[in-house]
Amino acid sequence: MENVDAKMRNVVFFDGVCHLCNGFVDAVITRDPEHRFLFAPLQGTTAEKLLPAQDRVSLDTVIYYESGRIYHRSAAVIKILSGLGGVYSLSRVGWIIPGLFRDALYKIVAKNRYAWFGHRDFCRLPTPQERGYLLP
Repeated sequence: MENVDAKMRNVVFFDGVCHLCNGFVDAVITRDPEHRFLFAPLQGTTAEKLLPAQDRVSLDTVIYYESGRIYHRSAAVIKILSGLGGVYSLSRVGWIIPGLFRDALYKIVAKNRYAWFGHRDFCRLPTPQERGYLLP
């Protein structure tokens, strides 16, 4: 898929070696039958093309790219979940919680994610069904 196509789509950037992050990606993929989202590891070439350098240095956050805007941490999660529609639209309620508090909790989980959930020695490989979702 060309970079131009990625810019027109909603791209979820994640830590490709984190089990928690990969679990989140798996959960979104299975709940996204309309294929609203594409996914790319923060360590990949799509991240190099679409994200500023400072967003690629720290791998402790999910980043959501939508129509040229970039969302980090809890804001990214809320945007992604609410974008799934249905019952996940209720996640919009999260916006009433100040970002400072949402991100404080997010940072605690992010800091401990490898210890709590483990990590891989390499980025995830897509299944044949996922190949259309995952960008390099």
